[in-house]
Amino acid sequence: MPEPMDPSAEALLSPDVVTALVNNHRDFLAFIQKRVGHRALAEDILQEAFVRGLHKLGTLEKDESATAWFYRILRNAVIDHHRRRSAVDRKLEAFAAELEQQVAPEGDLLAAVCQCVGTLAGTLKPEYADALRRVEIDGIAVKDYAAEAGITSNNAAVRVFRAREALRKQLTRSCGTCADHGCLDCTCEASPGHCR
Repeated sequence: MPEPMDPSAEALLSPDVVTALVNNHRDFLAFIQKRVGHRALAEDILQEAFVRGLHKLGTLEKDESATAWFYRILRNAVIDHHRRRSAVDRKLEAFAAELEQQVAPEGDLLAAVCQCVGTLAGTLKPEYADALRRVEIDGIAVKDYAAEAGITSNNAAVRVFRAREALRKQLTRSCGTCADHGCLDCTCEASPGHCR
């Protein structure tokens, strides 16, 4: 929930300030879009900046231009966005690198994996099932899967991660505690999701 506006800031919210900010909406949006590349993202950042600006009206000097003041808020909002994006990108790259380093399990271990996994993977979204099949079963590298799927390596890493999570949830629903303990000695029936 947004914090209440400072009463001294409310006094600065004159019709002239509001008019100046509203009249420059299109310029503000163009300023942000040029720096983030996407209109929808620019609109989100602008809306957040308007809300943030209302709470920071107390920093607007009486003789200061509301437009210049708001551009400072916009610059800070864009910088914050890029910092958050950089942190997410670094984490995704680290995850993709971790996936690349994984060693394929031995043939005996693969043979022991519960039959439920293969069946339940088919119940996932098609892009998740395909990601798991190509990366986990076929053993191709995430970057190669990304090229094959026409997406970035970061997006491929996220897709594989989400596919694993979705499969884990399906296994837990289907096999219960068997899935929690690794399913290595599971004696599944041929029909999907029936562990004994």
